Amino acid sequence: MKKNSTIKLVYTLPERCRVCYTCVRECPAKAIRINNGQAEVIHERCIGCGNCIKVCSQNAKTFIRNENDVQEMLHTNEKVIALLAPSFPVEFCEVENYKKVLGAIKNLGFWKIIEVAFGAELVAKKYKELYDKESNFYITSDCPAVTYFVRQYYPDLTNHLAPIVSPMVATARAVKKHYGENVRLIFIGPCISKKVESEEIDIAITFKELRNLFSIKNIDVEKSSEYEFDFPKAHKATVFPINFGLSQTMGRYHDLIENKFIVAQGKEDMQQAIKWFSDSKNDKKHLELLCCEGCIMGPGITNPIVSKFIKHNLLINYARQRISETDEKEFENTLLQFSDLNLSTSFSPQDRRIPSPSYDDIDKILKKMGKNTASDMLNCGACGYATCIDHAIAIIEGIAETEMCLPYTIESLHKSVNDLALTNEKLTSAQIALKQAEKLAHMGQLSAGIAHELNNPLGIIIMYCNLLLEECPPDSALYKDLELIVNQGNRCKKIVNGLLNFARRNQVNATETDLYSLAEKAIESIIKPEHINISIISDKKPMLAMLDADQMLQVLINLIRNAADAITNQGEIHVILSEEANYFVIKVKDNGSGIAEENKAKLFEPFFTTKPIGVGNGLGLPIVYGIVKMHKGIIEVETNDNIQKGPTGTTFIIKLPKN
Repeated sequence: MKKNSTIKLVYTLPERCRVCYTCVRECPAKAIRINNGQAEVIHERCIGCGNCIKVCSQNAKTFIRNENDVQEMLHTNEKVIALLAPSFPVEFCEVENYKKVLGAIKNLGFWKIIEVAFGAELVAKKYKELYDKESNFYITSDCPAVTYFVRQYYPDLTNHLAPIVSPMVATARAVKKHYGENVRLIFIGPCISKKVESEEIDIAITFKELRNLFSIKNIDVEKSSEYEFDFPKAHKATVFPINFGLSQTMGRYHDLIENKFIVAQGKEDMQQAIKWFSDSKNDKKHLELLCCEGCIMGPGITNPIVSKFIKHNLLINYARQRISETDEKEFENTLLQFSDLNLSTSFSPQDRRIPSPSYDDIDKILKKMGKNTASDMLNCGACGYATCIDHAIAIIEGIAETEMCLPYTIESLHKSVNDLALTNEKLTSAQIALKQAEKLAHMGQLSAGIAHELNNPLGIIIMYCNLLLEECPPDSALYKDLELIVNQGNRCKKIVNGLLNFARRNQVNATETDLYSLAEKAIESIIKPEHINISIISDKKPMLAMLDADQMLQVLINLIRNAADAITNQGEIHVILSEEANYFVIKVKDNGSGIAEENKAKLFEPFFTTKPIGVGNGLGLPIVYGIVKMHKGIIEVETNDNIQKGPTGTTFIIKLPKN
């Protein structure tokens, strides 16, 4: 038998893998590692069943191919014999006459073609002898994927593996006894694990590879000449590839009353049967197991027929034909020729189990995935594992990732989307602020130039008009005109002074200032309308901050005046002072008419105002904005002008850094 402890058969094609976790779900040995979002085979854990190949819709899993090795061997002068598995009629279901398949194989250059079903006959006889002793309960060893699974994951059951070779190895030994030790043997079948099962076979290929060889050599199977199996020939064992095939060949039919046998096929039933066998103490039974749902469903089969029942029927029809073609007496004589053939083998455990992690480690991983309570354990299986705990264990073992959890990934994605939206919002705000700052800077330069150019002419105009007023009688028509010129000139002077204030980029002269006292001074500095109540709300008194008191006083005055202008009926203005971790917070809140949504973005633009002409110059809020920014602070606006959405009003929020 082959001594290699690691099966290096199956590989992932990274460019095709879509990381759907189907291979993880279907692998009975959990020999698939997800590493950086890429599914890869863990050769040390692989049992060569090929389930991952069968279920991969993207054809991202493949196995070692040996077509070139076969061609090289067939081009030598050596006698090369094909050992053909009895499931071949299922592969070549389109060919009515199975002998044409044999003819096509012969055309490849094989010396002889032997049916592996004969080895199954020999093996079945040995099983019967073994079971009749009833000294132990056995697990069949015909399927190498099963034996690898037991040796690696139930090593304590290794002594229960029937010490009998598989039909392939039995056939190989029979062929070498009859034809000599120097012949070369190539196995052809549906199973990829056969490639590493035994050193007594030179090469093992699948039906997929056989079809490829036909294609390379331009061999049309249906047009090939007929060929008969060479000696030795089989009888009933042609049913070996299907459920109860071994029992049928043994002549030991399933007795529900006797109940000494459990027949299971497919990865799930196979695993459950072995686990039951392991857990049972006194009620053990013989296990007849196949990792696939019969060899007719092996990973090396290519034909498009999906239903295993159709395949089952195809094989039964073939078995009937072979039995009818076989001389039973001649067959019995053939068996006698090989009665002394050694069919024994032995198995050694290859423990691949990984010690279970602690509960605390599992719990830590579960909490990382947001599974804090039992209700969070959805056990949806999307990750490829039966339960959330199994997935957590796999993560600890280094063969899985947290991102394989679908609910966790969706939640993380939602969080990422929300974070991205928040980041975009902050970026947009920063861009708006930057544009605003650039706009104000340019406007400041322009305003300074205009103010300086206008200041002197305006002063002269106002001075001479006042001189003329002193000389002009108050009741004259000229007096009223001159008075109008002076008033409008003073108004222009105020605008010019506003432009100068806006344009100034003075350094902040920061001193320790009590915000509460500053708010009181701001309220005292304005003419308070009778219909408005103005109050101060503060977390504490005093509230000391490092700032330019004169500049911040101007900020508060401007904001309070704006709030008062927005209140037409009885109303309130609150100056709210508070502290956050890194900021002093000043809020000026009113219950006035609010600001229309379309005007919010224009509030800090110079000369923008919603007030009537002659009432406002549109420089108050830009000045506020500039002073706050000079203090490296933040200014925000919350407002509502639609009474249907709730109470109307506006709140200006200023955050000044503490350091």
